[in-house]
Amino acid sequence: MDWLLAPFDPARAHEVGFAISWHARVMTLAWGVLAPLAVIAARFFKVLPGQDWPKELDNQVWWRSHWMGQVGVVLLSVLGLALVLGSATGDGMHGRVGYAVLGLLVIQVVLGVFRGTKGGPTAPAEDGSLRGDHYDMTPWRIMFEWSHKILGYAAVLLGMTAIVLGLWQANAPNWMWLTIAAWWLALFVSFVILQRRGRAVDTYQAIWGPDPSHPGNRRVPIGWGIRRMRQGGKHVRGD
Repeated sequence: MDWLLAPFDPARAHEVGFAISWHARVMTLAWGVLAPLAVIAARFFKVLPGQDWPKELDNQVWWRSHWMGQVGVVLLSVLGLALVLGSATGDGMHGRVGYAVLGLLVIQVVLGVFRGTKGGPTAPAEDGSLRGDHYDMTPWRIMFEWSHKILGYAAVLLGMTAIVLGLWQANAPNWMWLTIAAWWLALFVSFVILQRRGRAVDTYQAIWGPDPSHPGNRRVPIGWGIRRMRQGGKHVRGD
């Protein structure tokens, strides 16, 4: 017990004030817990276990989980930033990485707002047509999906890096390091298992099914390890 409560570096004290301690708590919750969970929900739960896909399409559980999780990340990040504005916490590598994470967060929010129209049978245009950026997989939508996925994973990894740097800077006790390491290991193992089970279903097909008449089904899915099905059951994977 004494070892668990002792600071990671015995040569330094673990002394943080109210603002720093709460900054650490809310940022760890945001980037160590909510952000990776929101990514896992979006990647692996577009088609739920027991869902009769493709008869049952456009399950919204993943979208609500991802959206609400990321809103929580934004709100907690704003709070975490407000707690340390004007302090010396932003100095050094931890601060620089943290501000880079917040910059990526702003870009992600802007991309999400301007991701384009949906279209398709579930959200037709005002003129009654099926036209939409997502349904037609326009160049804008393709750019959005690549950018959103690449920057999203980069933000989560940088966020985790900022947490580790923050733990070191605050000389956090050993139990904090062990708890976070165990949590991230559980997330990683879950990610690998879900990926190997083929749960990373293409967003387009999760919404509209594998019918080749849908324009988005005529192109390679976007992202690494994304599973897509053609009519007849043949698998097609992303790059």
